[in-house]
Amino acid sequence: MDRKTIQDVQEEIISEFEIYDDWMDKYNYIIELSRDLPVIDPKLKVNGNLISGCQSKVWLDADYANGIVTYTADSDAIITKGIVSLLIRVLSNRTPEEILDTDLYFIDRIGLRQNLSPTRSNGLLSMIKQMKLYALAFKTKYGSKREQNE
Repeated sequence: MDRKTIQDVQEEIISEFEIYDDWMDKYNYIIELSRDLPVIDPKLKVNGNLISGCQSKVWLDADYANGIVTYTADSDAIITKGIVSLLIRVLSNRTPEEILDTDLYFIDRIGLRQNLSPTRSNGLLSMIKQMKLYALAFKTKYGSKREQNE
């Protein structure tokens, strides 16, 4: 089974956003993406999973199995939910090393960072930071996938 690389997924997202000429259309697309985010288990919507630094509430949880990190998330704000769904699409189902080593260049290429309010931009950075912290914690606790297979 060939799985897409992080770069492949980022290039797909960039292509999807190139269809739209103005930012209102891009925001509408982000709202559409929010509807595709799988529903988070209500018991994960706890203060411990809230991301600090976000103006709206964003819950993020990570699971680790067989060397792979899987994220689930939700937000009470539809644009933020769409943004976190993009991050999950790129970073979920990856090894901690892949997550930690990746450059999320799609954010600038689609113009997301430049078109967010300062508070939303800070929230975006907080979401990325939290996702990478989960990956680092799993890597620290369990070692790399290569080490597990030896």
